[in-house]
Amino acid sequence: MSSQSTLADDDLFGEAAAEMREEVEGHLADARASLPDSEDIWDAEADNVLGVLNALKSALDVGDAEEHLRQAKKTFIVGQRAEAFDDPDSLEAEIEAIEELLASIDDAEALVGDLTGTMPQLRSQLQEAAEAAADAEDGDESDD
Repeated sequence: MSSQSTLADDDLFGEAAAEMREEVEGHLADARASLPDSEDIWDAEADNVLGVLNALKSALDVGDAEEHLRQAKKTFIVGQRAEAFDDPDSLEAEIEAIEELLASIDDAEALVGDLTGTMPQLRSQLQEAAEAAADAEDGDESDD
């Protein structure tokens, strides 16, 4: 192999590495763009707590963020194993930050789901307790 073809191979490798980095960064940007808007999960307009919880559950939808992150990770792993990136730590840190954020959103979504199921049941139990207290009070008054 001549030194000229080696230089051409090095140029091609450098070009491919730059394209891989751009692809990873593009997928990470797309993942971040797919994340819920902070105001959408903070502001809620509803008539009751169940409406707020349902709105919050909808607002926590991450869209295609997980798929974009998956694509970024696939390209990153290939580039990392080929030692194609000058600074793989910065890309890895970005990937980890988005993974952690998606995990936090997933945790919040699970909590909201639990509350969505619990709140109507709690309301019903409180109504029954209030009715029982009212019945007991009526019973005490009739004893007089």
